[in-house]
Amino acid sequence: MRDLSGPLKTICWLWAAAAAAVHLYFGGFGFPEPIQMRGFHLLVFTPLLFLLYPAFASSPKNRPSLLDWLWAVASAVPHAWVMWNWMAVADRMEYVDPFGPTLMVLGITCIVTLLEAIRRAVEPGLAWMVAGSLAYMQWGWALPGVLNARPFTPAEIVEASWLVPTAGGVYGPLTGIVATTIAVFILFGAFMQGSGTGRLFSNIGAAVAGRYSGGPAKVAVVTSGLFGTMSGSSVSNVITTGAMTIPLMVRIGYRPAVAGGIESAASVGGALMPPVMGAAAFVMAEITNIPYGDIVVAAAIGAVMYYFAILAAVHFEAKKLGIEPMPLKDIPAWREVLADAHLVLPIILLVWLMTERWSGNYAAFCATVAMVFVSLLRARTRMSPRDIVESLANAGLTMAPLAVSIAGAGIVVSALTATGMVVAFGGIIKQLAGGNLALLLILLATTVLVLGLGIPTTPSYIIAAAIGVPQVLELGKGMGVDMLAAHLFTFYFAVIADATPPVAAAAFAAAAIAKASPTITSVHATRFGIAGFTVGFAFIYDPGIMMRGGLVEIVTASAIQVVALTLITSSYAGFLLAPTHWAVRIAMGLAGLFTAFGYVTTDTNRLLVGVAALAGVASLQWASGRTAARTQGGTGR
Repeated sequence: MRDLSGPLKTICWLWAAAAAAVHLYFGGFGFPEPIQMRGFHLLVFTPLLFLLYPAFASSPKNRPSLLDWLWAVASAVPHAWVMWNWMAVADRMEYVDPFGPTLMVLGITCIVTLLEAIRRAVEPGLAWMVAGSLAYMQWGWALPGVLNARPFTPAEIVEASWLVPTAGGVYGPLTGIVATTIAVFILFGAFMQGSGTGRLFSNIGAAVAGRYSGGPAKVAVVTSGLFGTMSGSSVSNVITTGAMTIPLMVRIGYRPAVAGGIESAASVGGALMPPVMGAAAFVMAEITNIPYGDIVVAAAIGAVMYYFAILAAVHFEAKKLGIEPMPLKDIPAWREVLADAHLVLPIILLVWLMTERWSGNYAAFCATVAMVFVSLLRARTRMSPRDIVESLANAGLTMAPLAVSIAGAGIVVSALTATGMVVAFGGIIKQLAGGNLALLLILLATTVLVLGLGIPTTPSYIIAAAIGVPQVLELGKGMGVDMLAAHLFTFYFAVIADATPPVAAAAFAAAAIAKASPTITSVHATRFGIAGFTVGFAFIYDPGIMMRGGLVEIVTASAIQVVALTLITSSYAGFLLAPTHWAVRIAMGLAGLFTAFGYVTTDTNRLLVGVAALAGVASLQWASGRTAARTQGGTGR
């Protein structure tokens, strides 16, 4: 992002704040017609990106060029036209009414400027994927076999990508959910940070975990999980919490790449944390028509398990390396923590409204307004008018890249649907799986991780869900796999793709802070975030993990994950109660994998195997430690 100064900086800052304020108003008092809202959303955010993000490394870093201003104006024209002519757009008969030269020029302008905005402000990989989808519509008729698509005229391609708001494209339902619910939740997160809730979370993390072995690493895990309630961006979490925790971890003995890996794994998991979770969770609610509150409940245990696994891995690593707790001077007293405790009230309000089935955007609106008033209760948290405007501006600057990335994902989904590639690619995966659900899930997980190499979590999830979820539902019908389980499986792998090599946005951000190799950092992030792989499959095979069934089923499913993750993390750390021999490590790892993935037997057998392995190794190490202590004591006498 450019480092603007002077009047232009103020203008862009106020522009972002005003755009966010309008979204907040609509969230509380009702939205205009869908096509109007989607057009407005892209109108206020797309031009801003050309002023804030340089085109190339050699472009001016402190001011937009004349070409940037032309890009900004051009990007505004199609969306302004849609807003002005919204009734005509809403009344059009898609693919029936003529798509004349004026619409063609506007559509091409919209698509080209959108691609450039994505390339600059989001990921070049996503821009190439959108362009590739358009190219496939144009030339897919020349490809052989299952890749063959019917011929499309240029007008059909532009219309499908731009002006078919009921099915996909730029103004499709995906843009709609971002412009409404997700936007208001981003505002809530920005106001949480502006009120000092971030300080509350950091202090809670330090007070709870700082006194134990590997303190700063555990603080990073706890704090990042709490920050996940107000930010769906893993990179944002890394930058916010990592600036404090990574240097502390390095200072007390963690290697820089390991410190960056711990922080990035913890920050990625923020998108899994209820009650807000990430933007993809709201898209899931829109796609599946499942209430967001039900998604939060189903994802809750899985999110806790993800962070449990990271904490266990950090603990074993710290014990093995002999890393001490945080210095006492760096651990806040509980009175310091409690001084900000009133800031949890808006979060409680949000959760209550969601459980009462109020709409997500209205619940977030009420919680955001409540955050302002609650902050006034104490001088240290009181939000001034400048703080409020700054929170609005920060929310707007967060919304802008998300707006264009989701619109781009809408074009991809539209192209996949119009060409039949969703069915064809799904058929390819299904054919490779040969009717085996487990193999299908492995292929789908691999697809999501590959998509994550070049595009953010939400577009990755959207595209993978369109391709793979129908196949999972078909093969899993006999096992009771339903829509929510299949989507949560896809969602979890889309989230952890942000931390897996070779391209991992969160790990790269953490590596920059740690001054370590991005690739090595992402490898460590993957091993600390191993729970994402086991929990993802548990959504399909262990429905108790989604709080389904009776108390026994829920407790059993949760216990299986706890035991499996403890065995796996202890195995690769080489430590349980004491350092473990390589042969024992292998045996523990195998026992952990069987406990997690041994679906060929009953849940009870899996749990017994895991508990026996864990208890056996712990007992042997405990007895060995007692013997060594007695021997040393006798020698000392």
